[in-house]
Amino acid sequence: MSPAGRPRTFDMEAVLDAAMLLFWEQGYEATSLAQLREATELSSASLYGAFGSKEGLFERVVEHYIAGPGSVTDVLADEAASPREVIARLLHGSITMQTDASHPRGCLVALSGTNRAQGADESGARKAVAARRARDRARIKACVVRGIASGELAADTDVEGVTWMIHGFLLGISTQVCDGAPAAHLHAAADAVLANWQASGR
Repeated sequence: MSPAGRPRTFDMEAVLDAAMLLFWEQGYEATSLAQLREATELSSASLYGAFGSKEGLFERVVEHYIAGPGSVTDVLADEAASPREVIARLLHGSITMQTDASHPRGCLVALSGTNRAQGADESGARKAVAARRARDRARIKACVVRGIASGELAADTDVEGVTWMIHGFLLGISTQVCDGAPAAHLHAAADAVLANWQASGR
């Protein structure tokens, strides 16, 4: 419910879509309230009434993104597939999503909310995307551990090293995409990462 029990008169899904595209394109810090009002067609009062602040809106947008385009990382939860197959689908799926011309290039979680405002501690915006990155890294680590247990990776595999290599590549896709790297080159790079996984197996 909105303040004073009044029902909202706007489409929440449409508002989150509009705000998501703006944050995704420009990042958190560069996106102004005036731009958000224009994109969402909401007044300042409506924005603050629904989300409390720009940070509050961004946190909702991150949730919206994760449930939509960002759900490509949900493959990490698939324990029915082999660990290597999961990582392959993660990397190639992320490249395909991030190079899709129907929305801004790159990954909102990798690109937005990463700068710390001068004199400020970690903001809600920074925490929202950092928490998601940490969750993805933990799920990648679980996949690496599962790879060792299944024999896909050698018993002496450096779990942390492999985890950070994969997660670092995943986050780096966004920078490469924004620099105009062709999808074919990124897919080839992902295959090189996967070759390292395969070469470590028994």
